[in-house]
Amino acid sequence: MGIADDLMQGLGMSDPVIRLGVTGLSRAGKTVFITSLVANLLDRGRMAALRAAADGSLKAAWLQPQPDDTVPRFDYERHLAAMTGPDPHWPEGTRHVSQLRLSLRIQPRGLIAGWRGQQVLHLDIVDYPGEWLLDLRLMDKDFDQWSQEVLDRMAGRPGAEDFRIALAATDPARFDETAAQALAEAYTRHLHMAREAGWSDCTPGRFLMPGELDGSPALTFTPLPHEMRATPLGREFARRFGAYKARVVKPFFRDHFARIDRQVVLMDVLGAIHAGPPAVEDMRRAMADILTAFRPGRAGWLAQLLGSRRVGRILFAATKADHLHHIQHPRLTAITAAMLREARDRADFSGARTEAMSIASLRTTTEEMIRQDGEELPAVRGTLMDGRQAAFYPGELPANPAELLVPASQGATRWLDGDYAIMDFAPAPGTLRPGDGPPHIRLDRAAEFLIGDRL
Repeated sequence: MGIADDLMQGLGMSDPVIRLGVTGLSRAGKTVFITSLVANLLDRGRMAALRAAADGSLKAAWLQPQPDDTVPRFDYERHLAAMTGPDPHWPEGTRHVSQLRLSLRIQPRGLIAGWRGQQVLHLDIVDYPGEWLLDLRLMDKDFDQWSQEVLDRMAGRPGAEDFRIALAATDPARFDETAAQALAEAYTRHLHMAREAGWSDCTPGRFLMPGELDGSPALTFTPLPHEMRATPLGREFARRFGAYKARVVKPFFRDHFARIDRQVVLMDVLGAIHAGPPAVEDMRRAMADILTAFRPGRAGWLAQLLGSRRVGRILFAATKADHLHHIQHPRLTAITAAMLREARDRADFSGARTEAMSIASLRTTTEEMIRQDGEELPAVRGTLMDGRQAAFYPGELPANPAELLVPASQGATRWLDGDYAIMDFAPAPGTLRPGDGPPHIRLDRAAEFLIGDRL
């Protein structure tokens, strides 16, 4: 929505619009979240915690063409068919910015109900890769700073040693495009391996999702050690790093991020816990860095882009809550809130309302008690990706989040009190009843927090 749209809306000449940004890091479930949210707003039988749905003031919902003709449409119908069809499977993840407009017809309640007729509110959902959002931290760094930070934190990550070997085999005294491409490919392999192993902070984000930039000079650079930065190779890589910020990162924030009204940040907290203390600390740092975008009065280019606009509400959602028995959900929420304390404090300081929540956008399991070594354990049962049925107890999350976060911040390499297992469950076959969206956990509470005040 541009300046003219803002003015028309302020004068009452157009229907109000909420732009809801949905992001998160890989495997957090952005596509599933959007698909299930839209499906459950269209058929609201499972949305009891959304007050407008429960009291009947939300009269109708329907899809319309998205307003931005140059932005791809979020492929809602195909994703829903993948999740709920006769052979349910997970849809493809986010690889580019996409958008969907859902229009909501509302009957005002209370004192104004008698003289105001039904209203229309447009919910524009903007889906974008969290890996791109991580690039925000690059904007305030030069090539030397970025290189040093990346190399310092690279130790122990998968693929790091192969990249260092490639660095040692490269002659920096002259710039050769073929050698530069080989080095960039080694660095990109490292980023992919690190992400697969549960690491969150893997920049530059477009190296993981290059799209139309694949193979371009803007994606053909790597961090370099100090002794290589003043060489022909170092000077060219520094130039390309600057071009990446100016021509890739900045336009994304200008065209998409700076126009968001409400924001969802999805996190695979269970996956990070399973990966170990370094992955938990890495996720905490990455999410704190991401949320710097919501700080007030931030100097420089971002403040100029945001102007007077600010995100009013931010939801931090730990996904895959259906992988735990419900008695552990409060602990997952508490860990998420503690992990994001720094980020939430920054956002709260800006006047934004924030909330941490444990959700499952699509519930894939049922709960049961299983006996193991003579003990009754709260477990979940579901269909694994290979089609087998399994009952699963992942381990007990600590009641005190510090039991995880303190060892992680102090550099521990593994948990002292045991490991936390995860399994990959497939969508469960089932038939939706008329009027019901896909089964979920707390998606209605998430919707109430994000848009309930406008309904």
